[in-house]
Amino acid sequence: MDPRRFERVSETEWRLPPQGAMRVPAVLYASEALVRDMDDKVLEQMSHVAALPGIVRASYAMPDAHWGYGFPIGGVAAFDAEQGGVVSAGGVGFDISCGVRMLHTGLRREPVEAAARPLAEALYRAVPAGVGSTGALHLGAKEMDAMLAEGARWAVQRGHGEPSDLDRIEEGGAMAGARPECVSEQARRRQQDQVGTLGSGNHYLEVQRVAQIHDEDTARAFGLSLDAVVVSIHCGSRGLGHQIGTDYLRRMTLEAPRHGLQVPDRELACAPLRSATGEEYLGAMRAAMNCALANRQVLTEIVRRVFAQVLPAARLPLLYDVSHNTCKEETHLVDGSRRRLFVHRKGATRAFGPGHPDVPDVYRKHGQPVIIGGSMGSSSFVLAGTSQGEERSFGSACHGAGRSMSRNEATRRFDGRAVVAELAARGILIRSPSLRGVAEEAPPAYKDSAAVVEAAEQAGLARRVARVEPMVCIKG
Repeated sequence: MDPRRFERVSETEWRLPPQGAMRVPAVLYASEALVRDMDDKVLEQMSHVAALPGIVRASYAMPDAHWGYGFPIGGVAAFDAEQGGVVSAGGVGFDISCGVRMLHTGLRREPVEAAARPLAEALYRAVPAGVGSTGALHLGAKEMDAMLAEGARWAVQRGHGEPSDLDRIEEGGAMAGARPECVSEQARRRQQDQVGTLGSGNHYLEVQRVAQIHDEDTARAFGLSLDAVVVSIHCGSRGLGHQIGTDYLRRMTLEAPRHGLQVPDRELACAPLRSATGEEYLGAMRAAMNCALANRQVLTEIVRRVFAQVLPAARLPLLYDVSHNTCKEETHLVDGSRRRLFVHRKGATRAFGPGHPDVPDVYRKHGQPVIIGGSMGSSSFVLAGTSQGEERSFGSACHGAGRSMSRNEATRRFDGRAVVAELAARGILIRSPSLRGVAEEAPPAYKDSAAVVEAAEQAGLARRVARVEPMVCIKG
């Protein structure tokens, strides 16, 4: 994408003033190199989002932005219900509440490296992964409703984890306002055997070592030190979230004329926040968020059991769990006034700064942990939210490296078996049910995660705390 299409505000801020149907500017946070590597569709989609009713301040895109369905992935936009604001299923995405949680192990690099192969095999056997994967839990109607209403709390109450886990999950492990009755029977059927599964695509479970500390004080508060070993789990709401997105996009499209909504792209189908469809979508979306939180919680307990068998000295308390692909009602300061807004974060992470009341007490002095995932052979990062980011992007930051090529192109350019062998030569063990899936997720198919987080830090959205590198990766 040609950077000259924007007004350059700073080294990492690019602005397109309102034009045509745009109600607000479009603002992109990225380095010039990252902007040049983005496809033109990112700017087009940002402009379309800026034309939606009730949008506040600007349509934003993060340094990892790339083309998505309706909204760009890496897109952030806030809407005011009292000003005719809308909710867009495309602005949340299909993998609702896809997110990352990180666990400490209490172990150093050496003993984990020594046990890496049996650990990889045990995790691969225990963690259901891949397209259509199913888990050991089968949920009937009553348990499905409870899971959709209570999220990770439901899982903990049934023995999957500890109550202390909930203190280190966004929303305390359960998203309020969920309405299980707004979730279709088809969505329920798709999920009844999928709680506690990794799924496919870019989802993974990684054993990682802390390779670099950027902020000693905050790293200490987060429990991170050089060569400490952690585990990251990246997955979402599986088939249920996808079906909710499909169901409500269809409904929003059909009902748009009745609400007088004309959108620049049919993929931006939306509904007024104060309409029955808008409120029911929010209720179903929050239920899907709870599904994702329950899913990661059950997977956490599976991982703990595997470590207890292979490396019994390990202890796996939760560092934090963050979600992407959400729409959350939050209070933000806009033009000197505090307003309740509905913040869409599609492929973006909430990143509240120090002192924010929604950050757990143990981290509040330093800001919310922000976990940025890499891709198999690339680094992941732990960041901390900033107060400046709350002013610049409604407290939002990037969520990963962001794709630099399509999955089809990746499979044409890379061979899955060769990718596995190359990473093994670097000491990274990959286990996956699909070599095609490995090719799709080859590290060169993504942007440089270090460049993305550096741009996020330079833009003031979050600050780097630690860099981690993969040792074992279970890919979906």
